[in-house]
Amino acid sequence: MELDDFTIKEAHEGLMAKKFSAEELAAAYLGKIEKENGKIFAFLTTSRELALAQAKAVDEKIKKGEEIGLLAGILMAIKDNIMVDGLQCTSGSKILENYVAPYDATVIKKLKAQGAVILGKTNMDEFAMGSSTETSAFGPTRNPRDTERVPGGSSGGSAAAVAAGQCVAALGSDTGGSIRQPACFCGIVGLKPTYGAVSRYGCAAYGSSLDQIGPLAKNIQDAQIVFDAIKGGDTMDGTSIDSSAPRSKKEKYRIGVPKEYFIKGMDPQIETLVRQKIADFEKQGNEVVEISLPHTEYALACYYIIATSEASSNLAKFDGIRFGYSPQTGKGINDIYLESRGRGFGAEVRRRIMLGTYVLSAGYYDAYYVRAQKVRSLIKRDFDEAFKKVDAIIAPVSPTLPFKIGEKVDDPLQMYLADIFTISINLAGVPSLAVPCGKIGDLPVGLQIIGKHFDEATIFEIAKKL
Repeated sequence: MELDDFTIKEAHEGLMAKKFSAEELAAAYLGKIEKENGKIFAFLTTSRELALAQAKAVDEKIKKGEEIGLLAGILMAIKDNIMVDGLQCTSGSKILENYVAPYDATVIKKLKAQGAVILGKTNMDEFAMGSSTETSAFGPTRNPRDTERVPGGSSGGSAAAVAAGQCVAALGSDTGGSIRQPACFCGIVGLKPTYGAVSRYGCAAYGSSLDQIGPLAKNIQDAQIVFDAIKGGDTMDGTSIDSSAPRSKKEKYRIGVPKEYFIKGMDPQIETLVRQKIADFEKQGNEVVEISLPHTEYALACYYIIATSEASSNLAKFDGIRFGYSPQTGKGINDIYLESRGRGFGAEVRRRIMLGTYVLSAGYYDAYYVRAQKVRSLIKRDFDEAFKKVDAIIAPVSPTLPFKIGEKVDDPLQMYLADIFTISINLAGVPSLAVPCGKIGDLPVGLQIIGKHFDEATIFEIAKKL
């Protein structure tokens, strides 16, 4: 059974034609993970008993002639900051090494209701803070396209699992590019939905006004199927809403290309591939116009003020008393705080907590945090103005090819610059779909299609045309 190229549609058709059972499919994928995980390390844990039980339930429905949905029996991997009842949920951190989720995230409830089979939890940058999956407390994930290189981050484990054929599709989370950048680096498809289109309930918070759960998949159709299954409002997440009805398809689209996204220092081969794909789209009869998103240059600084401020607040709960690793030293409460957080959190998480605490402190709050929120409003306004003229925006995902493991991990500024083309989208709250657009040697290159709020339907249609 060849698993690497299995799509949702192919797996569904195979199950319905009884070419294989859901249990056989699950066992085959679990065997592949067991065989290959030492090389790639996409999975932190596998859930054999759960997966086989879920698969058996699907087989019973097929045997009885009951109708099943497209996701029934489909093998999925889940980023380890998303709760699955009864499974470990570490967020890639030692501070939660022994934490077992007591409930399902809303997206997991929806997947289970559809009959999806959960293979396990995937590796990630600690608390989703990173762009390479090297800050995981349990070791780095390697890119299946070149195991000397990073898979991107922070959803690197999910992207690597899909690219390596260790699952059919996966869930990740995107705070500043954490679905799109690893999708780009691994040569697959990844969607960062509109903020509020998918419930965040049950996802460990990093930056609450930026985080969004989304799918990683082998093709556009699969990403759309998973997104349709998990989207929608949720009473457990007050920021989520039921999105508007899909827009009707258009024969021709008007696409904006932002001049600020083709910058000095960008790999010229990447620019050539992205511009070639845009030119091909124009040859199909679509209109392509240059646009400006003038506040893009301030996005990186703005993001790292807002995101770290929210992280400082969100991660305060992990203190060794209520949640997280506790040294149990018998010392005073202040010593327990210091030791549990000092030992439990890795260097990058400590760095961002300190940064966020500093900018929120008395005397600096107005100068940094309040000003960053004002700049965020300007960035959002740039997109609003652009979308008055165009149906969608096309831009690169990353200015560089996947870099080598260890190349940037000791240089935070260089690592932060990896997200330069993705963070504006999170600040504005708009959706963006990363799709492959070619290769340089054996290394994949991706572009992103950015859409209007809650208009994922249009960017999926444009992606299919591309």
